[in-house]
Amino acid sequence: MEHPALRAALADVVAIPVTPFAADGSIDRDAFRATLRRLLDGGVRTVTPNGNTGEFYTLDPDERRLVTELTLQETKGRAAVIVGVGHDLPTAKADARHARDAGADMIMVHQPTHPYVSRGGWIDYHREVADSAPELGVVPYIRNPLLDGRTIAELGEQCPQVIGVKYAVPDATRFGAVARDAGLDRFVWVAGLAELYAVPYWAMGATGFTSGLVNVAPTLSLALLEALRTGDYQAAQKIWERIRPFEELRAADQSANNVTVVKEALSILGLCRNAVRPPSKELPEPQRAEVAAAIEGWEI
Repeated sequence: MEHPALRAALADVVAIPVTPFAADGSIDRDAFRATLRRLLDGGVRTVTPNGNTGEFYTLDPDERRLVTELTLQETKGRAAVIVGVGHDLPTAKADARHARDAGADMIMVHQPTHPYVSRGGWIDYHREVADSAPELGVVPYIRNPLLDGRTIAELGEQCPQVIGVKYAVPDATRFGAVARDAGLDRFVWVAGLAELYAVPYWAMGATGFTSGLVNVAPTLSLALLEALRTGDYQAAQKIWERIRPFEELRAADQSANNVTVVKEALSILGLCRNAVRPPSKELPEPQRAEVAAAIEGWEI
């Protein structure tokens, strides 16, 4: 079965919206919907609720479903919606079915967090999740450098609805090899480490990239995409240089403040509170000043 519209949605800026929290710790529905409207009005065409920038692992089942439903209600067909699912198999399958019933286009399957992941078991996990909602496109999220192209190809043979791969191993050479061994044209390859890695991954075959920065500055993310699509690497590198300080703050200490930095920037702009849930933590004052400096002069 062909999925041209879904493949096109992956070959784009795949926005991962934050999940704002109210003062009482609950999800701030109004702020979340405002965040989505800002992305859509800014030109974003693909969103992934319940992604890592949305603090997926801190949300309980009801909250994940609320985020999914709010996203579908707000987008109303203005963007493709890829819902993040994961955890144990029954939970992932139940969330996949909920995403289907809510009207999502695809699911993004978070990398299994089990300490013992075999290649065959990885295939079985994704196949069962895919089979639970066969109407949806499926995108595995790969952070494990040991998963090879042959394994991904085998999953694709068993599950035709696996149409893309979000690859988030920080090694462009490894990515290039995996993509070619799995099938460069069989899957849509999404650079899963956002703008900081988008340029080298694009050179090796990616045609889309995920973004948390897009919550803050949609114009910059979309400008980078356009530069890459047109082969204007000089323009792409200039944008990369502008966003590098911000993205390096997010990537520091094994991405300890990945979400925190984005929410701090949004707080500076008056768009949502900077509250995050453990094991993340709000930034101390010196680092808050670094975030403010990093976004100064951006087209926001």
